[in-house]
Amino acid sequence: MTTADFAAFSNNAVAAASVVYVLAFLAHITEFALARKLAAPVAEPVLVGAGAPTPAPAPAGAADEDDELRVDKFGRIGVALTILGCVLHFGALISRALGSDPIRVPWGNMYEFTLAGTFGVSVMYLLLSRRYGLRWMGLWVTAFLVVVLMLDVLVLYVPAGPLVPALHSYWLVIHVVAAVIASGAFAVGAITSLLYLLKSRAVERGSLAPTGYLARLPELRVLDRVAYRVHAFGFPIWTFAALVAGPVWAEYAWGSYWNWDPKEVWAFITWVIYAAYLHARATAGWKGKLAAAIALVGFASLLFNFVGINFFFGNGSMHSYAGK
Repeated sequence: MTTADFAAFSNNAVAAASVVYVLAFLAHITEFALARKLAAPVAEPVLVGAGAPTPAPAPAGAADEDDELRVDKFGRIGVALTILGCVLHFGALISRALGSDPIRVPWGNMYEFTLAGTFGVSVMYLLLSRRYGLRWMGLWVTAFLVVVLMLDVLVLYVPAGPLVPALHSYWLVIHVVAAVIASGAFAVGAITSLLYLLKSRAVERGSLAPTGYLARLPELRVLDRVAYRVHAFGFPIWTFAALVAGPVWAEYAWGSYWNWDPKEVWAFITWVIYAAYLHARATAGWKGKLAAAIALVGFASLLFNFVGINFFFGNGSMHSYAGK
């Protein structure tokens, strides 16, 4: 296959992955549509490691058991389709790398960064779902992936081409891989925090119905604990990406570890917000709505650093090539 063939295959794989993610989203929609009249809550996530037995559901009548089986069936279909979409997503990244001459890492511009970032969200959701039982999040994750991939293709797409000189460094690989892993964890944490706020608001207003999506979410304390653990996982990886690998790459590319570039500054601001979130949780005992709000501010800062810097600062940033 030629580089043009690989580039075309990458485009087709992105389209195929997007379609599969849409099907996964529809499967989760069906899952919760069927469950809207069932009062049985989702079992508390397993927090002790993969492979631990899931608690048995509460006893129910034959009709309810049949309904639960149908709900579980569509939930499993949604997860299976998400796995398939993730595999196609990975194929799109690899073929994008092979579609350039010379072969290079597939994150040389905003289109490729977004493609890699959404892949990180998909992978982190699937990995953490096995450990923490996050299938209830599948509806939101697949919706996020579909919307961002659609915008990526429609707004940010550029043909495959060679890297700019500043990107010819193995530290770029280390920096971006770490950032993608951390961003995926932060995305999962942000979705959990958002769901916590939605359910908490319904509880406080006394409007939480015994059936429906919010009723089937884990208890508030479980949502809060999952959000904290996911953020605690992603934070040291983001620290390495933003404060270690990034400056080393900057020294290689521009001759200085710190250049007060807008993207560098905002990456540090994002780090400070997440550090404040974890510090407050560990020392001041901040839990619940306030912690969830800080986590969402951190994710908004992450998204602005990822996309906004390139659009609002343009050529004023050394990273302006990433917007092309």
